[in-house]
Order: sequence, then C-alpha cells, then structure tokens
Amino acid sequence: MNEDLLARASAWIAMDPEESDRSQLESLIEAKNEEELRRRFATPLQFGTAGLRGPEIAGPAGMNRATVRRATQGVVAWLRQRGLDPARGVVVGRDARRGSERFNEETVRVLLGEGVDVYEMPRPLPTPLTAFVLQRLGAAAGVMITASHNPPEDNGYKLYGPDGSQIVAPDDEMVEHAMNSAGPARLGERSSGLHHWVDESLIEEYLAHMRARFAPGSSDLRIAYTPLHGVGGALVTDLLHRSGFREISVVPEQFAPDGTFPTVAFPNPEEPGAMDRVLDLARERDCDVVIANDPDADRLSVAVPQPNGQWRQLRGDEVGWLLGSRALEECAEGDVVATTIVSSGLLARMAQTAGVPCALTLTGFKWVAKANGLGRLAFGYEEALGYGVDPLVGDKDGVSAALAIARLAHDLRAEGRTLLDALEELESRFGVYAGTQLALRVAPPAGREVLDEVMDRVRRHPPESLGGLQVTEVVDLEEGWGTLPATEGLWWSLGEAGRVVVRPSGTEPKLKAYVEVVAPPDGDVARARAEAGTRVHAVTDDLRELLRLA
Repeated sequence: MNEDLLARASAWIAMDPEESDRSQLESLIEAKNEEELRRRFATPLQFGTAGLRGPEIAGPAGMNRATVRRATQGVVAWLRQRGLDPARGVVVGRDARRGSERFNEETVRVLLGEGVDVYEMPRPLPTPLTAFVLQRLGAAAGVMITASHNPPEDNGYKLYGPDGSQIVAPDDEMVEHAMNSAGPARLGERSSGLHHWVDESLIEEYLAHMRARFAPGSSDLRIAYTPLHGVGGALVTDLLHRSGFREISVVPEQFAPDGTFPTVAFPNPEEPGAMDRVLDLARERDCDVVIANDPDADRLSVAVPQPNGQWRQLRGDEVGWLLGSRALEECAEGDVVATTIVSSGLLARMAQTAGVPCALTLTGFKWVAKANGLGRLAFGYEEALGYGVDPLVGDKDGVSAALAIARLAHDLRAEGRTLLDALEELESRFGVYAGTQLALRVAPPAGREVLDEVMDRVRRHPPESLGGLQVTEVVDLEEGWGTLPATEGLWWSLGEAGRVVVRPSGTEPKLKAYVEVVAPPDGDVARARAEAGTRVHAVTDDLRELLRLA
C-alpha cells in the first residue's frame, strides 16, 4: 500500500472523534483497499458553489464529525485573520438531515471552545432563516448544516460572512488553508456564557416582515404544497395561512421532516418524479397552483394547470421572470436586480426597459447576493429554483418566495388571469426565451477526471455552429469576463439568437450545459414558441454529440 496514503489515513484516524468512522478506516487499511482509501483522501472537500458538501463517509472527502470540527477551526482562524470580533457571534443552524444535529453540535462546541459567541437556532429550520438572523443580529458569520437538495447520504456546511451572504474567494481559501492545518480542537459546552439560543421572536419577526410585504389579507386561491420531507412544512403553511390563504392542501406523507426522503428517489423538485405526489393532490383538489420547497426550503418550484387540464411545472427561469416582473414594478431609485450567467437573459431585458440596473453574476446565489454592493438588491434569482425577493435575507429563500408567488397568483386571479397569462404577456412584449439543460453525471473516483477531459476537449475545439446557429463568440470563463471573476466554464454566444454555457456543477459530480434560444414574437407568440422550441432541440442534439452525453 502507498506509504503516503497510509500515513495520511493513520493521522486522520488518530484525530477522528467518531469511533465508527475510525473503525471504518481501520477496516479499509486491514483489507488493503487502496482504491477506497484514495477516494476518501485524494481530494478533500472544498468550499464550492454551496460550501462544503459531500457524502457522510469517514475521511477528508466526506462529511463527518472530524471534517466539521476542522472546518469550524478554519472558520475561527478566518474570523481572526479578518479582524472580526468573536463577540459579534456566529449564528449556527441546521436542517433535519441525518447527521445534521450531530454536525451542529460539533460546530457549536468548537466555536465555544475557541471563545466565540454562538447564537444557535432553536430547532431545525430553513436555511434562509439562518441568513436572516445573521443579518438581524449583525453577527460576524453564520454556519448552516445542510446539503439542500442532495441525495439522502449527503450533508454539507454553508458559511456566511458578515454581510449576510455566503463567502467567496479569498475568504473560502483562507478557511480551507486553516482547516487543512488544524490541530486538536478545544471544545466548549452550552453551559458557557458565550452560548445563546436564538429567540423565537426573531423567527416571528421574519414571518411578520414577509406578511407585511406579500400577504393579500384574504384569499381563496387553492394551493397544493409539499416540503419534500424537509424543514419548510410547518413554517411555510403557517406563513401562508396567516397571510390569508385559506385553501392549502399538503401532501401528508411528505410533510414531516425525514432525512431518509422515503417517497422520492432524489429530493430535488427539479428531478423527474419528485413532484408527482403534489401534482396528484392538485388534480384531486382542483387547485390553482402547486408550490414545492426542497429539503432546506431555500428553493422553490411552481406548477400550474393548463387549459387542456394537464399540469405544467414552470422552469426556474419562468418563475424568475414572474417574480422579477413584479419586483421591477416596485423598484425605487438605487435598487438593483441580479441574475447569473446560466440564467435567462430576459430579466436583464425587462430591467433595461424599466430603467433598473441588472447585474450579471457567476453561477451560485452567493454571487447574486454580492450584487447588493451595487445598490439595494430588490430581487435576484438563479435558474436552479433560487429566488431572493427581500433584501433582509442574503441568500435564496424558498419561504418568502412561496408567499410572493402565491400573492402574484392571487392578484392575477382577481383580474381573471393566471400565471400562464402573465408569462404570455411577457413573451408577447419581449420575445420567447426558450431554454433547457443537459447533464453528464459521472461517478467517483474517476468523475473529476472525466469532467476535466470533456472540458479540455471542448475548450480546445469549440463548435463553429450549434443547431444551425452560428457561434459568434467564445468566452473561456477561466480567464474572467468583463467584471466577473475567473470561473470554470465556457460561454458560446449565438448572437441575438441565444447562448450556451458549459460548466461543471459546483454541488454534484456532473457536467452541465445551459441552452437558451430567443425568438422575437412579431405579434405571434405561438409561432415564436414553435420556432424557439425547434431551435432548442437542434442545439441540444448537437450538444449531445459534442459532449458525448448518453
């Protein structure tokens, strides 16, 4: 067995506080399972698009107590390097995944042992509540234990900075450097005077603020809702009820938090089949709209009935257009809106018409949130179902977004219109922006190498055309683009007809391609939709061959 690998594994075992994890690694050493040991030690978890995220396995490539302990030591070192007063405190929250309570405990004890004030959330709650409390208290940082919509075997560690949004470079690099050189941890106890429970009044303050902004007062809009076994259920339904929505039907078997996610293959509302039960409920109850959150309730999915009786799940971009159009109507001087390079270009077009600045950011809501440096961020979104509808939350928020979309559906219904009617009005005014995604999912341990090979190939040999549309510009995002920092990805412009972005996922082992094709309406939205749909299919077919997707 490789001596360096054996030494690293032995050193990890010596400091790992979890007996079962130590036994797991010792068994791999005894079995001389070098392949599995390399999987766990070759590439430690790094702060990606959504912080640390990975499977709950022993070793630095997994989420476990040792990884969380080291990450929290890294956070403490980062606070000191940044000159952030530990008395301002760190807010610590968690979702209801398996392992979340254990990792929450580890985070709290390390912070207390290092002399940092801790503001611990009172129970498993949606991720955006941690972001809200951080801003409300003026804390130095925030940690949220969650893997959001990842599979049941995963967990994660999100880190927020003093501005209330997730950290970006160079802060993530500072944390990782300190994390990788961490020694034995000093542990504290909740009996310390540095420990504070976040009072329920702050949760109520959040709910009251969102009601003041979006509640209609009274509504007979019929809503079908599911939290997909996550932490959004009680909070979201309570918010909707207290905002005046009387007709709310929930999927009972998906309502209570359950980290095993027993009724879905993949707890992500974007995945096929995840919304089946709530759609069945909506048909049964003759509902007007379907609302779903992912397990930590920072994302929102929406579905609507069509005139033919079939239900249609709206794309993330479509929900972004709807919420964005309402936000632009309410923008004041100094407000900005923002979206990402892989999201639709329609928000920027609408903002230009409204005279509101629109920032284009890198992928990930942590970059969208940073647009508040340009002004008050009135609205921001990313196509992966992430929406920020209120500047008091420095992260995407599926709770307030659920109320905001319900309010919009209520207002339209009072006018005899629907969310689909509102989408058609936007298309008739600005054109049809048709989009889709492709994904190449790869399995570890060779997954990263496969992704690198595909990216290198298409970087060296970009297409001259896609779907019969000429590629008019090729941008290697690793070299930066305009004011955007360097990132891994490629942007292929199709001129006025659209664009394609190819990049590795920041949260999962897969390569993603984002396609958008634009067709002007010319007074005939149906014709423009058909034209755009044909072009999207043609571009997608060429991309499958280019990227060699199955």
